[in-house]
Amino acid sequence: MSLDPSTLRLPGFVDERRVSRFQYGVISLCGLVMFLDGFDTQAISYMAPHIAKEWGLPTAVLGPIFSSALVGLMIGYLVLSPLSDRFGHKRVIVVAVAGFAVCTLVAVWSAGVTELIVLRFLTGLGLGAAAPSCVAMTGEFSPKRLRATFVLAIYCGFSLGFVVAGLVAGWLIPIHGWRSVFWVGAIAPLVLLPLLLRFLPESPVFMLRRGQDPQRVHRIFRRIDPTLAPTEAPRFDVAGEDSGKRAALSSLFTRDRVLGTALLWFVFAINLAEFYAMQSWLPTILQGLDYDMSVVVTTTTLTTVGGIAAAFITGPAMDRIGAYRTLGVFYLAGAVFVAATGIAFGAPLWVLMIANFLAGCAISGGQKSLIALAAVFYPASMRSTGVGWALGIGRIGGILGPIIIGAALSAEWSAGAVFYAMAVPVLASGLAVLVLDRRYGTKEAEPTHEPATAGA
Repeated sequence: MSLDPSTLRLPGFVDERRVSRFQYGVISLCGLVMFLDGFDTQAISYMAPHIAKEWGLPTAVLGPIFSSALVGLMIGYLVLSPLSDRFGHKRVIVVAVAGFAVCTLVAVWSAGVTELIVLRFLTGLGLGAAAPSCVAMTGEFSPKRLRATFVLAIYCGFSLGFVVAGLVAGWLIPIHGWRSVFWVGAIAPLVLLPLLLRFLPESPVFMLRRGQDPQRVHRIFRRIDPTLAPTEAPRFDVAGEDSGKRAALSSLFTRDRVLGTALLWFVFAINLAEFYAMQSWLPTILQGLDYDMSVVVTTTTLTTVGGIAAAFITGPAMDRIGAYRTLGVFYLAGAVFVAATGIAFGAPLWVLMIANFLAGCAISGGQKSLIALAAVFYPASMRSTGVGWALGIGRIGGILGPIIIGAALSAEWSAGAVFYAMAVPVLASGLAVLVLDRRYGTKEAEPTHEPATAGA
């Protein structure tokens, strides 16, 4: 049945138009949220030694302080991210940002380990709820031809937050103490909140699925395309979306998605295991090889810089060549880079730095690209849930990765042998993504089902 030509179709309306200043604004706001997410996640690593010194804590106590936020993140990804499919992406983002801002502010006055662990856990909940909703919002306001690029761009904000956390901590802590970093981590999201309330729109797909006022949706469409004429009875067609009767989580396991969901979870777990293993143990490995601290910091930072640099290549390639094929080949090359790092431990320092940079491109850059792939794989109605659960399940790998590498080092594996072994799961990730390409790569990113029309 043909539709009225005046009907506005999603996602076609966004896909067929040039990106407007309004859309760039939405994506920028999501990127700022991700930046603050990365800042808060990493800042505690720089504060922890000073907290331990001030409170007279043994080093072993730092583990629960680090882990509490990560556990909160995992629960936020798994439990809270589906709430955006029920209450809307904007509401979840605003509440999550307010939540982690307040918890970070209260942490300024924390006076004991238990109190700080609880506050970091609650902060992690907010951080975990915000990220999938930002990815979903970015995906919805991005045309299909640029979706991977824009999702990668906001996740570069997360990595930049990691880098800035180190710069801010290095500047403030020697002068004002560790609590000053919490002040920055609290004030920045509180300043962002009014901008989110004023300029961040709600998801049009969510509003249509919930039967909200079509005029409100039409106003959002007119901000995307100011040439769109006003109308008293706007009509919309949301193609490729579930009816909303099925629970969002169960929709990840429909017959046409169950293989893709399982393979995505597998690759997410491997990638996060590799990422946290490198971040946790590379400084220790380098110090064990008698490199001074400046070299340790520079070489470790190159992994994050490599991930940001990789985004400039993988994002456009995913949009132009194909998301699955690009990431599959990228992981296969990444396996070579990780193995090469193992060889480079016996080479001159400049060779080691280049190898570590390339390994960072594969691991840190692969993680950003994988989130973009999930945003392409899942349609808008379940994107937040799909990305959130993939990140949450991936955290299991993030927890196990450092433990496994720690056990290997305790068993007196050489640094080279550890990285040779780490290359194997990266190779498996590449093969898994190529299987996804074979199964889903020829289909549209937004599967076509019977349209669900909403009107006045």
